Formats: sequence, C-alpha cells, structure tokens
Amino acid sequence: MDKIYIRDLALRCIIGIYPEERRDRQDVIINVTMSGDFSAAGLSDDIDDAVNYKTITNQMIALVEESSFNLIETLADKLADICLEHPKVEEATVSVDKPGALRFARSVAFETTRRR
Repeated sequence: MDKIYIRDLALRCIIGIYPEERRDRQDVIINVTMSGDFSAAGLSDDIDDAVNYKTITNQMIALVEESSFNLIETLADKLADICLEHPKVEEATVSVDKPGALRFARSVAFETTRRR
C-alpha cells in the first residue's frame, strides 16, 4: 500500500468547549496519512492518475478555518472524510494537535483512522 503524508499543517480555528476557547481562534497542527494503490501515478507521471494532495489540503484548510467544533475528535473525523472522498484513497489517518491545551504539556492530540 502506498502512502501520501501531509505533515504539520498549521491552522487556526475556534475549537473547544470553554467560553475562552470559543472567543478566539486557536492553533491546531494537522498530520494526515492517506493510503491506497497510487502506483498508476508513479508509472504514468500524470496528475490525472494521482491523488491531488494540494486540492485535498485546500479543502481541509477551508473546513478548519470556517469550523467551530467543540472537540478535536470531531475535527479529525471531518478531515478524514475529506480524504476518503477521493476514490483512490482507501484509508486516512488524521491527527489533530491542540498546542497549549493543557498546562505543562506541549500539546494534546487526537488521532483517528478511517477506511472505506
């Protein structure tokens, strides 16, 4: 199985359950692994045979920047859905880090894996 990685996508959104979290945008760091058979793109060197990760990333950016979810779990699930919309993506693993969510911790993160 082939893999495409999107690493350390740094975005800002409204996320959290407390009033102070709902007031101002917070940083989130997103990491994605998309898995499937992507060998046709390697053989043809043609974008039409590939998973266009720029398009997927732009969809993820739009979702995150416009979102106001309470939970990072929900955000991660919706991002995985975007990845699985592409017919060549068979599995998507998405992690969402929320830096500074806990005192004395660099980050709190949630990771989910979804399959077709």
